[in-house]
Amino acid sequence: MKKILAVVLLAVLMEACKEAPKTEDVVGQTAKTYYEMLLRGDFELFVDGTYRPDSIPASYREQLVANAKMYSNEQQEAHKGIQRVEVIRARVDTAQHSGNVFLMLSYGDSTKEQIVVPMVCHDGVWYMK
Repeated sequence: MKKILAVVLLAVLMEACKEAPKTEDVVGQTAKTYYEMLLRGDFELFVDGTYRPDSIPASYREQLVANAKMYSNEQQEAHKGIQRVEVIRARVDTAQHSGNVFLMLSYGDSTKEQIVVPMVCHDGVWYMK
């Protein structure tokens, strides 16, 4: 019994010693995830990753989804589509609950483009501005 208690206590202590992820890492991975949704064709989820303080009419949301599809199609025609998304760095202003994520988009024609994704934190969730 003492052995089991010691193992459980050791596991709890090890878990408590783990560092929490840095805010910059969380924000960077969140922006990357939103753009990977775009890459996969999950346009509605990509649009839902945009911060809107108020609700919007369904027709406007449909337009935003259509714009995301259009952007994806344009990238497909111009560069054979986005193939990979990488986080270069993220800068966060915790006092303002905002930040910028620098992403590298790698395209199918072997070109790359660095973009900046402004982010905002609302109720503990990071959204694209």
